[in-house]
Amino acid sequence: MTRPPDAWTAVRGSPWQFLRSAWPWRSFAYLLTSVPLGIATLLVLAFGLVIGVATLVLVVGAVVLAGLPVIAGALGVLERRRLGLVRQGAPSDVSFRERLRAGRRLPVSWPETGYAVLLAVILWWVDFMVLVFAVTTPVVLLISPLLYDAAGPVELLGWRIDTSGESVLGVAVGVPTLVAAAYLVTLVASAQAGLARMLLDPREEQLAAAVVDLRRSRIELVDAFETERRRIERDLHDGVQQRLVALTMTLGRAELDVAEGAGLELVRQAHEQAEAALDDLRGTVRGIHPRVLADHGLAAAVHEIADRSPVPVSVDIRLDARPPAPVEAAAYFVASEALTNVARHADARQAQVHAWRQDGSLVLTVVDDGVGGADAASGTGLAGLLLRLEALGGELAVSSPRGGPTEVRMEVPCEA
Repeated sequence: MTRPPDAWTAVRGSPWQFLRSAWPWRSFAYLLTSVPLGIATLLVLAFGLVIGVATLVLVVGAVVLAGLPVIAGALGVLERRRLGLVRQGAPSDVSFRERLRAGRRLPVSWPETGYAVLLAVILWWVDFMVLVFAVTTPVVLLISPLLYDAAGPVELLGWRIDTSGESVLGVAVGVPTLVAAAYLVTLVASAQAGLARMLLDPREEQLAAAVVDLRRSRIELVDAFETERRRIERDLHDGVQQRLVALTMTLGRAELDVAEGAGLELVRQAHEQAEAALDDLRGTVRGIHPRVLADHGLAAAVHEIADRSPVPVSVDIRLDARPPAPVEAAAYFVASEALTNVARHADARQAQVHAWRQDGSLVLTVVDDGVGGADAASGTGLAGLLLRLEALGGELAVSSPRGGPTEVRMEVPCEA
């Protein structure tokens, strides 16, 4: 039998199927979460309104009052997620953070603001009263014999249960009352969800379009960054590096022509310094955008990093196909930065790099057996990579308890 798409459809269907389904419980959860959310919204809106009016003569008051619709917009994003409790829908691949960021680009939505006011002033209070009635009435009736034996007569909604026979009758009445409570909770939840959809759904299309634009702009930013990185690498490789190579060759010939003495010693020192500068430049060029990554892929590039690492590194990269260039580059720089940190700070004996595809995403982990205590927020390397991964819709997690081991895990959708 096909599952009803929402609680309203379920409540109008077969009573037996409805009572056996999860819709009454999901509706109960929807109303239950409305209460603290409504109280929190009331406190925030009231506090913001009081502070804004009190400081209206200052610029601060105008800023606070202007921020109240932004709070309503954030509530609207959360409410769209909560609607999943009372209706089925395809799981969204848009994160709460993306929707919140996209919502900042849109103008003020007065329907969202109106819903926030309704939730703060009326809806949570109605939900609270419905929940109290729907829970206490059937529960008291079902346990009325126990209450009568323990405390004597029981009064409920004008009915006084003062005999053992009436307490047994209370149990008999409690069963249909429980069924009625399930219907009541689901009907109220469906009505409130309908109101929320009426006020929030027109905004949903604008929000979805804004999310698409936000993602596109972030991807374009990453592409522009990669293009500029490649241009710098090309200029250094074809320009500065070639000049340094020519300089070292000239100094090498000069060593053959200059007679023994102080002058020859200076030429030799200059030759050594030029070769050192050339090595440093090659390392910089390799770090900007390694040629091996572009030519041979992630596995070869990570193997090259492992070969240069002073800490033994085992590499296990299993990819059936090369990921998109921005994703591949992000994975390479995560591995490079993590292994650099291992060599500098971890005091590790060995490290491991693993990469594989999982549910359409590229997952890469770098694990070491060092002292631990790493924090992505404390340095600029991993923090910068975190911003890069967020632009691609990915995540970076660092697990590094004191005493180790440390694991840096990256996950990026290959569709990016």
